[in-house]
Amino acid sequence: MARRERGRSQKSGSGSPKTVGQLGSSRSSGHQPEQLRGPRARIRQGRETRRCAMSGTCFVGMDISQDTVDVAVRPGTAFQVTNDERGITEVVARLRALQPTLIVLEATGGLEVPLAGALAVVGLPVVVINPRQVRDFARATGQLAKTDRLDAQILARFAEAIRPPIRPVPDEQTQALAALVARRRQLIEMLIAEKNRLRLATRPLQQRVQAHITWLEHDLDHINTDLTATMRQSPVWREKEDVLRSVPGVGPVLATTLVANLPELGTLTRKEVAALAGVAPFPRDSGTLKGRRAIWGGRAHVRAALYMAALVATRKNPVIRTFYQRLCQAGKAKKLALTACMRKLFTILNAMVKSATPWRHGMEPVCAQA
Repeated sequence: MARRERGRSQKSGSGSPKTVGQLGSSRSSGHQPEQLRGPRARIRQGRETRRCAMSGTCFVGMDISQDTVDVAVRPGTAFQVTNDERGITEVVARLRALQPTLIVLEATGGLEVPLAGALAVVGLPVVVINPRQVRDFARATGQLAKTDRLDAQILARFAEAIRPPIRPVPDEQTQALAALVARRRQLIEMLIAEKNRLRLATRPLQQRVQAHITWLEHDLDHINTDLTATMRQSPVWREKEDVLRSVPGVGPVLATTLVANLPELGTLTRKEVAALAGVAPFPRDSGTLKGRRAIWGGRAHVRAALYMAALVATRKNPVIRTFYQRLCQAGKAKKLALTACMRKLFTILNAMVKSATPWRHGMEPVCAQA
């Protein structure tokens, strides 16, 4: 009898297919990122494909770091690849087999550009999202912990719940132009900082600071030359630049910034493009409280360039000048009136680019109604 009991206990202990950790642990093996090779990778990929085929829809979230890319498939599993050419090729091949409904990535300071471009080239629906939106979504779902694996899963849930609209990924030429615009902005920031230091520098250091200022000014001249040449190489960009610069108050800085950082200009409605640039006032009302409207969000670099153009347009552009003076006479604060001029100028530019119509004398009554 004792032998039978010992045999039963040994059989039940050794015959169980799962350990205690596998049965009770929250770290289930099905949710851990894996990097499989060979036959096991093909088996896992086949399971992912079958899951997506059975559900009809499939959503993918991808968290990108310096060295790795964490991918979460919903419904499905998670895996990890290296953030290099080999890893990007592997993840593109696996996602092409899945044919997901939507792929969502976070903007990570440029690390997402190669992967997003590779996914867009093969025709996969990819969207690059503001990290703030995803973080707010994670908090709303009660997810306070933050790791690369969890971020990829949250991105997949965000894709399934929100389904953000797909926008075209900029091509290589647009990315190169945007890099030149960003470099010009960096040089100007460094020039301002060095000129401020020059006033406070001791006499032995003034010569070195001045030499650096001279070098930065020469580099800025070269960047401006490259920007002009790049803009004139493309017929589409050249036509858009001619339309934009025909407006009094719009110079080369705003024109190149809009072409590089706001390719949607001319394809959206005036409300949509104003919100995209961050010049649309948002209400803050609750019950009987009527909060103060304020602009918020959007693309800060576009808004900064538009501010300087609107400042010039209040003096040089007859439509914007009349609009600005009317608001000031109505008792509006000058900064508020200038912000309203930014949106009005931007609305005019959007309409002109959409119709490919340059500014002409006699357009003032039409633009005043915009």
